Amino acid sequence: MPTKPQDVPVAPKAIRRVVVAGGGTAGWMAAAALSRTLGKHVEVTLVESEEIGTIGVGEATIPPLLRYHQLLKIGEPEFMAATQATIKLGINFEGWRVPDEAYFHSFGTTGQDHWSAGFQHFWRKGLDRGLAKDYAAYNVETRAAGEHRFAHLPRNGINYAYHLDAGLYARFLRTLSEAHGTRRVEGKIVDVRLDPEHGDIVSLQLDGGREIEGDLFIDCTGFRALLIGKALRVGFEDWSHWLFNDSAFAVQTPSIGPPVPYTRAMAGEAGWQWRIPLQHRVGNGIVFSSAYTDDDSARQALLDNLEADPATTPRLIRFRPGRRLKCWHRNCVALGLAASFIEPLESTTIHLMQRGIIRLIQSFPQTLQQSDIDEYNRQCAEEIRHIRDFVVLHFHVTDRRDTPYWRACADMEVPESLRHRIELFRTTGRVFHMPGELFAENSWIQVMLGQGILPQSHHPIADLMDDGELAHFLDTLRAEVDRTVGQLPAHVDYLQRYCPAKAP
Repeated sequence: MPTKPQDVPVAPKAIRRVVVAGGGTAGWMAAAALSRTLGKHVEVTLVESEEIGTIGVGEATIPPLLRYHQLLKIGEPEFMAATQATIKLGINFEGWRVPDEAYFHSFGTTGQDHWSAGFQHFWRKGLDRGLAKDYAAYNVETRAAGEHRFAHLPRNGINYAYHLDAGLYARFLRTLSEAHGTRRVEGKIVDVRLDPEHGDIVSLQLDGGREIEGDLFIDCTGFRALLIGKALRVGFEDWSHWLFNDSAFAVQTPSIGPPVPYTRAMAGEAGWQWRIPLQHRVGNGIVFSSAYTDDDSARQALLDNLEADPATTPRLIRFRPGRRLKCWHRNCVALGLAASFIEPLESTTIHLMQRGIIRLIQSFPQTLQQSDIDEYNRQCAEEIRHIRDFVVLHFHVTDRRDTPYWRACADMEVPESLRHRIELFRTTGRVFHMPGELFAENSWIQVMLGQGILPQSHHPIADLMDDGELAHFLDTLRAEVDRTVGQLPAHVDYLQRYCPAKAP
């Protein structure tokens, strides 16, 4: 029986020509990082077509993007001005546990941990004794967000990310990439040519007959996954039995007031809506399950909940939650929507692009080696599963039973890895952080508390404090948060001084 190309070991070829298929955020993030760090070693070519639009839904980010910008030596004021960016201190979840109730998932830490137990154990005992305020009272970012304040603090004293215009961000990265040698080719990909013996990608054929050859190909073609999916036939693991949402409408509105330093996530009858403030406009959208509502109803629900008249026509986006079984196969690495998609809830899409790029650069081989590919895929799979569990947590742990959608979310069988985290926190108040996992312990604590899980017990180390000592400990921490937040200027005033937006 003849050997199939996909069964043949990867060809050990030297990598000198990297071809990025597709532009948008994923493509230009990859090109910028590769040309900036490896531009003297490899030739980077990006192929994109002006005829093909980009999804561009995600305009909210998380703090690791700051590290990506530092690696590329991107000046923050310049970047924020160019992308109309504002500050994001976290996400305000409205109506997720029950309607008309909200909680805040902030960046950063809360309170002060002991080496043997997290702050939540001391707070939990204080709650029983009538000594503790709300958990959020001990977090700088949450308090600053609630008062619409922000400023950079010494020693990274406040953790933040950005709201940004994804289209302007891609344009900004394109300028950076081309300055470091990236060659952009305009054209639509009409075919992906494979080596008949090994099955590797040889070249991309463009409309008009032009052909772009390469040694390593980066698939940034979005949900179409032209290289990793269509050409190399790498399978896809569907997670729709845990993540019901499969559709979204996105629309922009003008700003009618100062931008707040947080994202709003508002739960609805069959999904949720986002509101993301930029300096020049507001990004709005609704994410929903087509099994529990129809397009017209979802679109109308979005339009009915806007703060201003829409500046654009609502755009429908279909997606399938899940992951590619391999992010790197043969001489092709998939990034962005071609590799995986969960949903926009915790702003992880751009982060996963960034992680895939940095992981590729860290393991960039002289020649293609299967051991590099296998380790890359192992790390990608582990990281995306952790993120999946965290997002599923928001939907499953809820007291809402008011619609068929929320009843189905509450009743579903969740992954065993998530079930264990929930039960551990519910019974003991303990959480844990796996190496390489994105969301820190405090993120899990804030969301589990916000969704309605109050630990049944606390660590015995908290009992070493009597009531007076515990009250002093908690009051001191809260006073320090009050003092820090009280010194911060208004978020909008800081933006005007630090990074006033350029005209889009």
